Amino acid sequence: MKKIIGITMGDPAGIGPEISLKAFAKPALYDHCRPLLVGDRSVVDYYLAKYPELALKVNSIEQPKEGRYIFGTIDLIDLKKVDMASFLIGEVSKTGGDAAFQYVKKVIELALAGEIDATVTNPLNKEAMNAAGHHYAGHTEIYADLTDTDKYTMMLADGNLRVVHVSTHVSLREACDRATKQRVLDVIRIADKACKDLGIENPRVAVAGLNPHCGENGLFGREEIEEINPAVEAAKAEGINVSGSLPADTLFSKANGGMYDIVVAMYHDQGHIPLKLLGFVYDQEAQTWQAVEGVNITLNLPIIRTSVDHGTAFDQAGKWTASESSLENAIDYAIRLAEHTK
Repeated sequence: MKKIIGITMGDPAGIGPEISLKAFAKPALYDHCRPLLVGDRSVVDYYLAKYPELALKVNSIEQPKEGRYIFGTIDLIDLKKVDMASFLIGEVSKTGGDAAFQYVKKVIELALAGEIDATVTNPLNKEAMNAAGHHYAGHTEIYADLTDTDKYTMMLADGNLRVVHVSTHVSLREACDRATKQRVLDVIRIADKACKDLGIENPRVAVAGLNPHCGENGLFGREEIEEINPAVEAAKAEGINVSGSLPADTLFSKANGGMYDIVVAMYHDQGHIPLKLLGFVYDQEAQTWQAVEGVNITLNLPIIRTSVDHGTAFDQAGKWTASESSLENAIDYAIRLAEHTK
């Protein structure tokens, strides 16, 4: 039986609704899963009226088991959070922020109840969500809180390159303090398991240094000596195939070339920049993005969550120019994880 994948619409003022409809308009989506959209019918109807060539119908349902899951019909759980008669596309609003949060909350509840097999999230706007009273740094923190998960991390993936993070949405100063032996060891373990969940039998885990040249034996910092390297040795003692710490300025190129299966990055930008350099391609002549790819996966949750690796792009919303490739990749990863998860 094909897996049911719950897909959130994202902030309805952003590109999430558009790229969702573009993905649902492709027959190949239904070859591999049973896709379920969680959002607002008023938003879907708005775009279907604007782009009738999509020729898609909507089947509003209350529970995933009611879905038809056939190409040409969007099975939708309608949370009725948005009135398109007064809602503005491309604008930050409390309404959009609350709606995006409620869509996420709903797919988490469905996954925890076993009614869907995996969740995929479209982008939300952090400013809008917090203005609506939902005080989280992002999707990752929502999932951790609503699933009561303490040890978790973000993984980004594009092609051969997979990166997990010791810290994410904190200041750089705080990120240095968070690079402790225990946290690094926890993330190494999570990275190893994530690769195995993806079908990699003996993952090769690489750990980046925090400081330039991994501190040059203490000359540029002692975090590698006192925290990171001891974590690597502890992981080796557990049988994990791990290397490090390794200089970050060459490590990501090696991983992208196939030397390692996954990289443990010490902080947000250390991991995000190489992934987005590969996955995001801007065409200066055309003044548009030719590719916005990459998948964001929250690891060590009791449920599966993957996501697009880009924002709401309010400046593009409603123009029908946004690419659905990142969403398709996120769905593919969700299916793979669901098929390997017992």
